[in-house]
Amino acid sequence: MASEAMDPKIARESDSEGEEEEEEEVEEGWDDWRAGEGEDDEWAPLASVVCLFCTEKFDSSELLFEHCRLKHCFDFYGVVKNLGLDFYGSLKLVNYIRSQVSQNKCWSCDQAFKCDQDMLNHLHISNTCFKKDTKFPWDDDFYLKPYLEDDPLLHSLSMDDEDDDGDVADVKSVDRKEIMNQVNAPNLEKLEDQIGKLMENGVGEDKGKENNLKVVRHGAAARERKDVDEDYFGSYSSFGIHREMLSDKVRMNAYRDALLNNRSLLNGAVVLDVGCGTGILSLFAAQAGASKVVSVEASKKMATVATQIAKDNGSEVITVVHSMVEDIEKNLQIEPKSFDILVSEWMGYCLLYESMLSSVLYARDRYLKPGGAILPDTATIFGAGFGKGGTSMPFWEDVYGFNMSSIGKELVQDAARIPIVDTIDPRDIITDSVVLHSFDLMTMQQDDMDFTSTIELHLKPSQTMDHISWCHGLVLWFDTDFTARFCKENPTVLSTSPFGPKTHWAQTILTFREPIAMCSENGRSVISSLSKEIGTEECPVARVRIRVSIARASHRSIVVSLEATGLGFDGKKKNWPVQIFNL
Repeated sequence: MASEAMDPKIARESDSEGEEEEEEEVEEGWDDWRAGEGEDDEWAPLASVVCLFCTEKFDSSELLFEHCRLKHCFDFYGVVKNLGLDFYGSLKLVNYIRSQVSQNKCWSCDQAFKCDQDMLNHLHISNTCFKKDTKFPWDDDFYLKPYLEDDPLLHSLSMDDEDDDGDVADVKSVDRKEIMNQVNAPNLEKLEDQIGKLMENGVGEDKGKENNLKVVRHGAAARERKDVDEDYFGSYSSFGIHREMLSDKVRMNAYRDALLNNRSLLNGAVVLDVGCGTGILSLFAAQAGASKVVSVEASKKMATVATQIAKDNGSEVITVVHSMVEDIEKNLQIEPKSFDILVSEWMGYCLLYESMLSSVLYARDRYLKPGGAILPDTATIFGAGFGKGGTSMPFWEDVYGFNMSSIGKELVQDAARIPIVDTIDPRDIITDSVVLHSFDLMTMQQDDMDFTSTIELHLKPSQTMDHISWCHGLVLWFDTDFTARFCKENPTVLSTSPFGPKTHWAQTILTFREPIAMCSENGRSVISSLSKEIGTEECPVARVRIRVSIARASHRSIVVSLEATGLGFDGKKKNWPVQIFNL
């Protein structure tokens, strides 16, 4: 949806003074974590990590896991090694254990306990409960979603490269500087403050500290969700955001064509518009012949504006409701399964940022008639590798004849942990485009928004001459389709592809910490030595395999993890460390 609603840290550096100030603020925020600049480049401690089984907190994951081993008889590193868990498996395991413990259940034997103390006294011996290469209870991608919002323990997990036989190495904690390079946790301090205030007020005082912590976590999470919602919907009261969206011709033409050029679908239909904003989609639906349109808008100001706009345009069939769609029945008498069509412009950056899709799915399940239509009804995320031109380096290498590449290198390092939302020149895309993931809005469930996909990047034919191409990262974009399933007269596609006209969504750019040298089969003659480290100019890779996970994190944000593996011509391979991007 609107780009102004995005955290300014995500924007690319700009020549404008205002954006430079924002960038300086971001850098200062990172400096706040630094304890001192000495020989060892020491960093301040991470936010406290909470034990998996009790309320004790520790300054590092190493201390936490040692405590778990000694006090709770749970050897995390041993479990990970014995079961052959990779980075994602260990991450899911942590979230699964936290989920089980919150229900007073043993994670390994599923035994239920009547009270917290009984659960705490239970020894979580686990090495014989599960067998390697079997399906584990935490295998579901649901457990990619952090059980504790902004759980710093998850950000301390990393994975060594696979060995030559493909065996997974032990999970270990990366150093603190590496963690801070990977993870931005701006809400941790706010969340800790909320927890502290709730503790001071004696929440759950009679039930012991374990129950206290559970109540506090849920209370703090609820408060944070409310605060985020208020900020989120409040941001959409800015007319500048709506002007930007209304000026996006790709966006507007796709929705207008889908609604106005499929009149057999719209004629006499009852339509639900989720997140109507100015009400433009509702106006299109009314113009196409809808008999009734209910327009739901959570921003109070924009609900008032949309009501006035509908009145000014004589659209008597439109009813605007100030509400979140989940609460609409508190504000309007409405029957379940009573709408023929559900329309919404729910897409955010990288498709899933803003998490408005969950509201659309709720509305589908609650209010759409059997056989009713969703517009759009499918969505697909694409990816491709980009070259040096997709970074800021070329600009800084020649500034009025002066070399300022030191600035460019620092910005590239920042981009390796913070996604950049910007348009990328198609000439800078060096690999074929591949499908990362597809969604069918008619059948998908809420948990399907969390997924893991593995793709392989191959150089485009135009890059197959006798030279090395450097892949600097992965760029993502999406298409949403108004397919012939419902739009039989005029199927339509809304594309944010870099190969098409620009949109306000632009593309989402994920930069590698270090570029990877690639070469085609036809260009193998340029390889001087296969004994050199793979992924270098002396030993380029034939293709890059990337495993990408996208999961909902704290409310209305997503976490993207990226793990790249270079595959050589002779079967050699190299794994680069997992990168985590908060959007």
